[in-house]
Amino acid sequence: MTLPRCWARPLRVLAFAVLCGGAGALVSAGEVDSVPACPPPAPAPDLSPAAVAAAADHGLLWRIEKDGRSSWLYGTMHLGRAEWVLPGPRVMRALTRSDTLALELDLRDPATVAVLSAPADPALRERLLTPERQRRLARQAALACLPEGALATVRPILQATTLAMLAARSSGLYGDFGSEVFFSAFAHARGKPVVALESAAAQLRMLAGESEAEEGELVDQALEELESGRAAALAGELADAWARSDWARLDSYTRWCECARTPAERRVLRRLLDERNPGLAEGIARLHASGQRVFGAVGALHMIGPKGLPALMAARGFRVTPVVPATGPVDAARR
Repeated sequence: MTLPRCWARPLRVLAFAVLCGGAGALVSAGEVDSVPACPPPAPAPDLSPAAVAAAADHGLLWRIEKDGRSSWLYGTMHLGRAEWVLPGPRVMRALTRSDTLALELDLRDPATVAVLSAPADPALRERLLTPERQRRLARQAALACLPEGALATVRPILQATTLAMLAARSSGLYGDFGSEVFFSAFAHARGKPVVALESAAAQLRMLAGESEAEEGELVDQALEELESGRAAALAGELADAWARSDWARLDSYTRWCECARTPAERRVLRRLLDERNPGLAEGIARLHASGQRVFGAVGALHMIGPKGLPALMAARGFRVTPVVPATGPVDAARR
């Protein structure tokens, strides 16, 4: 079987990205072998012509139309399994027909990487990382098989977030196989512009909360989720619903995630999702208005509810049509 021409170079770029990048690259094969309890490194995905031909659609996809042009909204998963790397035919068709890829962040942008990897203010780390928090974070880093001190200079909330992503390996989920890995590799390989809808600095402020006290509380909450095993389990539940394109399950996320039980938890969810959605929608609408056919790929949870992106784009005058799955998600735009 011969690969379609549009696939050949993107697959070579993708193979390099998933084998050499992402969270899995933090742990070498030797380190994993030396600690029997370590999660396995990310497996090599099947990028053969047969795998391309057999790839299935996952996630949530809408076509949005205005001014005689079509753009697309795609709900991504930032963690994934090797067998989900290659998009299915409907998602691939939309990506290929687009002029511009719009992501929350372009992790190939050196400026973005610099912000996210910059050492945190030592005084801030000292204030936030009490001996007890340091002990708990070190324990989780050891369970993740990270070299001692690997996260020592990173901002505390990013330490907790990184450890939560690594914990998902126990459910077979790896950052190496997140949706954006393929989309970014494909776009860069074909010379398609990649636009970041947010800045790394803004995302970091959003993650850290409104005060040092809140950042400390968020770190403690993340540690509780890690220590109980709930972090990995929740990631698995969410990812499997995404893989099935299970709109009903995703749309009811706040009712089963056990993450919206208190006013504080609901406030965090609003900041992580609802308060960011207008900016994401505006960025996609602005690119579309400039004459671009946009493939807007952001986290699937940004699509749910009356303040999700399908509803916001409909409010901006777009005709919103579900593509994957073909029924169900359109209701979000009509609420």
